[in-house]
Amino acid sequence: MAALDIGIDLGTCNIYAVDHGGKTVLREPSVVALDKRSGKVIGAGSAVLDMVGKVPGHIEVVHPLRDGVISDFSMTEVLIKHLLKKITNNQLLKPRVCLCVPSAITGVEVQAVIDATMSAGARKVYLIEEPVAAAIGAGIDLSLPYGNMIVDVGGGTCDIAVLSLNGIVCKASLKVAGHAFDEAFIKYARQRHNLLIGVPTAERIKMEAGAVCAGFEPATAYAKGRDLVSGLPKKITITREDTISALSEPMSQILRAIVSVLERTPPELAADIRTGGIVLTGGGALITGFAAAVERRTSIPARLAPDPERCVAMGTAKSFDYLDTLYDGFVTTRGAAR
Repeated sequence: MAALDIGIDLGTCNIYAVDHGGKTVLREPSVVALDKRSGKVIGAGSAVLDMVGKVPGHIEVVHPLRDGVISDFSMTEVLIKHLLKKITNNQLLKPRVCLCVPSAITGVEVQAVIDATMSAGARKVYLIEEPVAAAIGAGIDLSLPYGNMIVDVGGGTCDIAVLSLNGIVCKASLKVAGHAFDEAFIKYARQRHNLLIGVPTAERIKMEAGAVCAGFEPATAYAKGRDLVSGLPKKITITREDTISALSEPMSQILRAIVSVLERTPPELAADIRTGGIVLTGGGALITGFAAAVERRTSIPARLAPDPERCVAMGTAKSFDYLDTLYDGFVTTRGAAR
C-alpha cells in the first residue's frame, strides 16, 4: 500500500486531519476524559465532547492543548494516538504526519509536539507554521515575488504573516483568538448580569449572536447559568450589541497586531497587499463583522478564504509538495529513516 501522508491542524478546540488529496479524514474535539481515581483514560475526541461541564468529581475532562501548543504532554499523546488509530485503521504502515504550529512556538514546545506525535505512531513528523499552511490551503502561490498577508484566527492563537517568494517576511503571533472570545462572553455575563456560564454556552452565544462591529442585522442568544447572587438557575438574553461590547478588547488586540505587522512590511510588499487584500482563515474569522472590522481599521480589503475552518489543515496536507521549495515555514523535522 502507498505511504499515507496526513496533515493535521492541531487546534486548541478542534483537530482536523486531511489526507494529501484534500479529503477530511477526521474532525475531533481536542478533549480527553480521565478517571482521576484510577488514572485510566475514559475516552478522547468526539466521544467525550458532551461531558464538558457535566462530569462528576472523579472524572476530569482535559484540554491538553492550550493557546495552540501542548500543555499536557501525556494527554496530547493519548489524543494523537486516538486520531492516528482512527485514520490508519491499525494498518501496519505508519503515516508521515505534518502538523501546523503557531509562529511563536518555542524550541521546547516544538520538541513536545514532535515527541508526542512520534510516540503516537507516526513514521516521520514535519511541523509547519500556521500562516504558511493557511496560505497554501487558501490557494496562494507563494513562489511569486508578490506580497500576501494572512490572518489565521484559530481557537488558541491568532497568527499574522506577510509572505513572498516562498518565505515569511514578517509575522506576529498572539494568544488571543476564538477561545479568548469565549472567555470574553463569560466575563461579560458575570460582570453585567451576575451570571456564571460555561464555555459551551459562551461558544453558542458566539455562533448565534456574536459580532465584532456594528452594521449587521440584529440577533439575540439566550444564556442559561447560575445566578451568582441567589445561587439559582437563571436565563438572560444577549443581543448582538452586547456581544460587540464584550468582544471589544480581544478584537482590539488582534487589530493592533495586524497594524503592527503592516507597519513592519517593506513598502513594495505593502503595495501588493493593498491591491490583493488581506486573506482571513480559521474558525475565529467567521464571527460576524470580522472582515469588516479589519477593513475599517486598515483601509485594506479583507476577505475570507474558501472553507476557512479547514484551510490550515488542507494547507498542512498539501505542504508535502513543498518540502524542498519553501525557504521558510517548516520548523523542524524528525523521524526514523526508512
